[in-house]
Parts: sequence; structure tokens; C-alpha cells
Amino acid sequence: MQHTLRRCLGMARTPLLRLHHSPIAVANRISFASVPQEENKKEQETRSDRNHLPRLMDFPEVVWPSVLNTIKNWITIQFIIRPYFDSEFQLKDFIFGAKQALQVVSFKLMAGELEALDSLVSVDAIAELKPVIQKLSMSQRRQLEIKESDIYLSFPYQVGIIFEEANDKLLKRWVEITMVFHVMRGLSEMRERGEEIPWNMGILPEYQDKVFICNYRFIKEFTAGQHSDWTINVANHFRAIDLINETK
Repeated sequence: MQHTLRRCLGMARTPLLRLHHSPIAVANRISFASVPQEENKKEQETRSDRNHLPRLMDFPEVVWPSVLNTIKNWITIQFIIRPYFDSEFQLKDFIFGAKQALQVVSFKLMAGELEALDSLVSVDAIAELKPVIQKLSMSQRRQLEIKESDIYLSFPYQVGIIFEEANDKLLKRWVEITMVFHVMRGLSEMRERGEEIPWNMGILPEYQDKVFICNYRFIKEFTAGQHSDWTINVANHFRAIDLINETK
């Protein structure tokens, strides 16, 4: 995804300028010939700016898995979470539920219905999301909606344990899991039509406006005697092409 493919356009050879043409006429011809190309470039840049998604939350963008984190995640799940927190915890079941949560939350974000997320998203996250969502245009909001069937890659980037000693000497503990989702809008429709999905779609110009990456962080309290559900304390959506352009 670090480089966009560019189509090679065949260019016809320009005939040699005849000596009796004035330099001014030649300069005008060259100047006017370059106008359409400049206008097309400006039009593409303007369209890209309109589609650009600002950061929803102050959280570093995560795109790919980390080998070291993957090993740490496996150790944390197998030797801490399952023996001491939740013996029935299964990562595949968690990922399945996380995808469903992404679909629900993204729809509410698109609709601007943040009040309806109080049972799914933390209060602090809603407070940070609200002013950003309110400033988005309708075209930008529509980009937030994610269908579960359009997710083509998902993985836990980091699984962490948080401990906190309370005043009554009770040791509070939470599990926090950062999920990364790669999404291509319209993927499910392409599959229904039997179209071939290019393996390198992330770097093809015709797909760049459709490929999104979502970072969602889930947290659940496992303190003894406490019962809680998984909630989201980070929700970020961004286009891969925007991230590439920012690093240029």
C-alpha cells in the first residue's frame, strides 16, 4: 500500500515546430495544452480533500500486526486470561463479536446517534468523538458505516492486562484488547456478483477510496465479584491512502 500503481499513457510524438511560427504562438500552444492536465490534477486533489477523514480520536493508527505482540497475546490469553480471568474465553468468539460491534457502532456514528452508544462505548470516548462527528460532512459520515461482510482482514493487535489497587485493598483488574479491521466498501456486493477480488486491491487506484482501516479497543473488568460487559474506549476510522499521503 506504500505505492500507488500508475497507468502508463502512450504519448504521441509532437511534430517539430516550424521556423516560421512565432515564439509567442508556440508558448501559448504549450501553455494551453497543459491546462487540462493541471485542472484534472486539481480536481483529483479537491475530491481527495473532500473525502479525507479527520482523526476521530487521539490514538496512533495501527495497520499491521506485530510479530512480537502476537506472541505476547498468545501467552497472555493462554497463561493469564484463561486460567485466572475467564476459563471459557476464546479469541475467535471475541473477534466474531468485535466485528458485530464494529458494524453497530459505525452505523450509529454515521447517523450521529452517539447517545445510543452509552452501553457499548465508554463515556470518555463518546465525549471525544462527539465534536468530531458533528463537524463531518454527510459524505464523510457515510464513509464511517461498516458492514461486517465488507471486512476482509481482522486481528487483535494487542491484548493487555490492567491492575489497579483500590482503597479497600481490593485488586481491580481489566482486560483490554485492541482490534484492527481492514475493510473494503462494496466487497460483499462484488462477491455476490462473482467478481474476482484482486489480492493487491489496497494499492490499485480504483480501490483506494474504498479501503478503510478501523482501530477499536475493547475493555472489560474482571475484578472479583464484579460483572461487566465488553465496552469500547477507542474507535478510529481512517483510509489507508490518507495515511500514506500524510507520511509523504
